[in-house]
Amino acid sequence: MYEERASRLPGAVVWTNTPDASDSGRVLPDGCMDLLWHEGRLLVAGPDTRAQVTDGTAGVWSGVRFFPGTAPALLGVPAHELRDRRVDLADLWPAPRARRLGARVGAAADARTALEDAALALAAGAPPPDPLLRHLVTALGAGRPVAAVAVELGLGARQLHRRSLAAFGYGPKTLARVLRLQRALRLARAGVPFAETAARAGFADQAHLARDVRDLAGVPLGVLLRR
Repeated sequence: MYEERASRLPGAVVWTNTPDASDSGRVLPDGCMDLLWHEGRLLVAGPDTRAQVTDGTAGVWSGVRFFPGTAPALLGVPAHELRDRRVDLADLWPAPRARRLGARVGAAADARTALEDAALALAAGAPPPDPLLRHLVTALGAGRPVAAVAVELGLGARQLHRRSLAAFGYGPKTLARVLRLQRALRLARAGVPFAETAARAGFADQAHLARDVRDLAGVPLGVLLRR
């Protein structure tokens, strides 16, 4: 069973998941990074370019999902170094620091809240979020063309690509594609017919939607909606 709520950290979500050990799950690309806790381990989930299929590992997972582009500044690692990866926090931080946080989360009555407290502490010690990055996510999430957004931000193509790699793990065109997928899923899950979903989400047609869903999610849209 999966549950989530809005975090006290702006734009973030805190969640828990207790998977069915007899089945696999599918984590879809969303432009985000997560700080995870599972069976005594702290991990960081990097930004995905394709669906990550989980194996139904037993036990409760807890996490904080950061707003796109914000986790690298808090965790101290460029997003592209973690693209499509799940990494122990101790591999990114000095081991004593990672152990101290792991001990606090392990001793807490609610691991999810302990992770959220840690995220808030990290944010308090970091520079404010870059408003340029938030504008980029908002504009691309609304379906604006990458070139038009770059002009609005006053950035050349190379500058935008470099900053996107560090913040999101991939370039702005991939980020736009991932956010378009999420837009389509919200519409389809609300019962919007697939052809209308394709048009409203910014795809050329329904066939384009079907190809992108298969590429990014690994299964057809109809299969995703049954899960």
